Amino acid sequence: MGSLRNNRGRWAATLLMTSVATGLLVSCTADNPGSIETMVAQEAKKLTLSGKDLKNPLPDTPENVAEGKEHFQHHCEICHGLDGHNTGVPFAAKMSPPVADLGQKNVQSYTDGQLKLIIENGLKFTGMPGWKGILDEGEMWHLVTFIRHLPAPGSEGTPAMFKEAEEEHQEMEHGTAPKPGQPKPPHQHTHTHH
Repeated sequence: MGSLRNNRGRWAATLLMTSVATGLLVSCTADNPGSIETMVAQEAKKLTLSGKDLKNPLPDTPENVAEGKEHFQHHCEICHGLDGHNTGVPFAAKMSPPVADLGQKNVQSYTDGQLKLIIENGLKFTGMPGWKGILDEGEMWHLVTFIRHLPAPGSEGTPAMFKEAEEEHQEMEHGTAPKPGQPKPPHQHTHTHH
């Protein structure tokens, strides 16, 4: 578990790219999909067709959901928020394609095997990286288990990395930020330990 925390910074850039990745799981709002959307859909179709019959070997238990949630917070929250619904992720809707809300029907309609292959291989033409070689098989299946039991949208709050920026923006908007030339108050935030 300590190694997961140590890897967090190293994977931040990679995880930022995942914001786009699961956007293929969200239906496009444009009337006619463009070439990027078409390529993304074709790539998703290849992956999901091949994973349709894979079964999750993990029992559906609260312990497996909790372990999946922990992996999700280390690897997925930067793009999907703490809840899997993109809560507090400022760029989620601005990506092309947008970051998928993992609780949406079109995402939840994928089989466990299809979701696992998307996690494992990533999706070409999006920011979704493949986690093969980074996460082991069990960790990927735990993520799938958590995705099946997402908390309610907004119930987990905003990821700390975005919450701090959001608070600073609010301070600037409401005039509570220090004036130019004034010292900034000491940086404070809390850490949660698992």
